[in-house]
Amino acid sequence: MKKLTITFCLLLFLTGQIYSQGYNKRPMTVDDLLEMVSVSNAKISPDGKWIVYSRTTIDWDKNKRISHLWMVSTDGKEKFQFTNKAGDSSPEWSPDGRKIAFLRTADKKRQIWIIRAFGGEAVKLTNHKSSISSFAWSHDGKRIFFVASDIKSKEQEKKEKSGDDVIYVSEGPNGQTRGNWSNIWVFDLETRKEKQITKEKMVVRGSISISPDDSRILFVSRPDNGRNTGNLAEIKMVDVESGKITQITDNRAPESSVRWAPDGLQIAYLAPDDKTWKLANSKLWIMDMATKHYKMISGEFVGSVGFYVWTPDSRKIIFNGGVRTNRNLYEVDIATLKIKQLTNEIGVLSANSFSRKRNKVVYTFSDNDTPTDIWISTIPEFNPVRLTEANPQVKNFSLSRLRIVSWKSKDGLTIEGLLHLPANYQPGEKLPLILNVHGGPAGAFTNRFNGRYHIFTGLGYACLSPNVRGSSSYSDEFLRGNMSDIGFGDYYDLMSGVDYLIEQGIVDPEKLGIRGWSYGGILGGFTITQTNRFKAASLGAMVSDWSSEYGQGFNYDVKLWYIGGKPWTNPEGYKKHSSITYIQNVNTPTILFHGERDNTCTIQQSMNYFTALKEEGKTVRFLRFPREPHGIREPHHQRILYVEEIAWLQKYILGKEWKWERKEKKTEK
Repeated sequence: MKKLTITFCLLLFLTGQIYSQGYNKRPMTVDDLLEMVSVSNAKISPDGKWIVYSRTTIDWDKNKRISHLWMVSTDGKEKFQFTNKAGDSSPEWSPDGRKIAFLRTADKKRQIWIIRAFGGEAVKLTNHKSSISSFAWSHDGKRIFFVASDIKSKEQEKKEKSGDDVIYVSEGPNGQTRGNWSNIWVFDLETRKEKQITKEKMVVRGSISISPDDSRILFVSRPDNGRNTGNLAEIKMVDVESGKITQITDNRAPESSVRWAPDGLQIAYLAPDDKTWKLANSKLWIMDMATKHYKMISGEFVGSVGFYVWTPDSRKIIFNGGVRTNRNLYEVDIATLKIKQLTNEIGVLSANSFSRKRNKVVYTFSDNDTPTDIWISTIPEFNPVRLTEANPQVKNFSLSRLRIVSWKSKDGLTIEGLLHLPANYQPGEKLPLILNVHGGPAGAFTNRFNGRYHIFTGLGYACLSPNVRGSSSYSDEFLRGNMSDIGFGDYYDLMSGVDYLIEQGIVDPEKLGIRGWSYGGILGGFTITQTNRFKAASLGAMVSDWSSEYGQGFNYDVKLWYIGGKPWTNPEGYKKHSSITYIQNVNTPTILFHGERDNTCTIQQSMNYFTALKEEGKTVRFLRFPREPHGIREPHHQRILYVEEIAWLQKYILGKEWKWERKEKKTEK
């Protein structure tokens, strides 16, 4: 009897352990996703002891997300809110580590503010007459250089207020909307005076880089603000004292992210090519400033190069690299061009800041089970320490199980994708499927936390997210795989993935849905003109007719790569690759979403698709979002989008009337 009692107690204990480790978890909801806290833009202090970062929360009453600056010690023991004004951003430590400069909006203009690193009130440093977009400390800490849009004259402001506000499209700094020239200024912390350094009709893109002796500034600029002239970006250098500008590159390729080497003799920058606007992953280049000789140093790397820093001896560069579905840290030796992988994380590691000696890295990390948080590690020996846990509530959610799967497409090309399955999935169970299509076309699905997948798997779906031909973070050959073939080869990549899951016995072929945004909406909209296998479709920010979109949104990628030519030189090509051409084939119930201020893929494209389906007597619904650009930003709009999308898919894939109960949320204080 005593042995039986012990056994029974042990059974109760084990049952309790199992229950506490997952069986009491609940599916993730729409509001769970929207109310997640985000952390970003972490910067480490020069002494390596503290990190300042942005923390963003939702404010339902104000219908927006609110960010503040926070501080955390690099041992993770201390963490606190650093500034109390909502909207503070872009923190940068002074070279001596005693102060932090950041951007804050005052009188509707972004200005540079400064605060002591360990206490006190923030003080407005600049009182510039236009908004400041970016800034950088001088190495001696006595000056701050910044980029700002040109100041409008009082006469110009008066004219615009009185209604004289016509936009001359693609003239001067204007694109399709009103633009401004931008230039570089300097603020002296001792005299408290600002001085304009450049006085050009140009548009400065991205951040600036200050030479080690503070005498010169590297920057990237364009001579206009045209929507399809990104390849006109060139690297330039300005002398701080004289204002004399020297052009460093001169080609038809778009350069970006230029940085001085610590020795002041070399520079590094990113570009897909050194001559033309090539469809290629970003490459890392260096140039000798004395001879202007340059070379690509990332040639051995197969993937996409992102954020990078020089080592103190100017002999190596450490960079973030995206390879397939993961992102890690790599190091390239300038002399040998040998590339060494420094981290091997299964997930997305995004470096944000390095210590002065480059022996510590601060980064964010995320994978399928882990929302983005801030971490720190030594390098080259990798010893990661988690510094924040912005969303501890995730432990209460029943999250999806992720598999990386691959299959052969119609022409034998290997395609890789993310397969998310419900937490309680049992082998042999056939699930309804949500097929996700990424944006781009040169986007990619990565192994990061995505609440929408967890919501769908919580509803019992499998989710397949294929990296079809044309995706980045693979080879350049793969990236160029849909040139002159958009909507066909990538369509077969999608459908072969669906067939693969059906063959594996994972997916029910009678319960298929498809969803996508931007290029995902474009390819999704094309897909349902080619097959009626999907029971429901959700398409956001799509293009249905390439010819009518040619003058409305971006067209350089379509003109140069994905279709080729122009509507009047290649009319059959533009017709062939447009979903509106095959609209009579659609039988899939479709819901459409679009922002009314979308200038990337214009809202008329969804309106055309909607009208055509309506006139053909098909099942369709269209939601237009006021004030919204290419991505939906306002929390209430996001909630409506997510809820309506789920309800539509549930109704037409599973035959369920899914309802969401609105619950009033208290704003976080």
